[in-house]
Amino acid sequence: MAREKRINMVILGLLNHEDMTGYDMKKRIDNSIGFFWNGSFGNIYPALKELEEGSLIKSASASVGGREKIVYHITAQGKKALKEWLKEDQASNELRYESLLKLFFGGGADRGTAIHNIEVFEEKVRQDLGVLKMLCKSLEDCLDNDDHLYYYLTASFGVETYEAYLKWCSKAKKMLK
Repeated sequence: MAREKRINMVILGLLNHEDMTGYDMKKRIDNSIGFFWNGSFGNIYPALKELEEGSLIKSASASVGGREKIVYHITAQGKKALKEWLKEDQASNELRYESLLKLFFGGGADRGTAIHNIEVFEEKVRQDLGVLKMLCKSLEDCLDNDDHLYYYLTASFGVETYEAYLKWCSKAKKMLK
């Protein structure tokens, strides 16, 4: 699947669980999969339009709290497209950290700058790790539900990865001092 189309699968995956507004999708991306996948309003809304034009989702106006909102629903065709994507062998697993890019070119500044950049990265990792651990703990009691099991496995991958990042941060700072 082309890079710009992955947001389509994120949207279909979210809608496969429940109907949502575009705003709800952005919040869900930020609060659940934001540790490994980002989405912006600038790519969500064009994707929603494209998915609706392709009959993969449908929209309907709904009054929520006295306000008109557009709520999206996945169609049978959308569920089929999601299932096909889930079965594809090909997956792009890109790693892009600006912190590592800065470290790679760290020779252009002093070691203190590199250490500071590592510490900034380390603090963000610590914060995210705390959230991931809380998420894992809350999911441990409901692993008999397939969706929760998949969420747990994803979050536990994050926990183990972020713990490795913290170990690396400690080692890198020692080497630079």
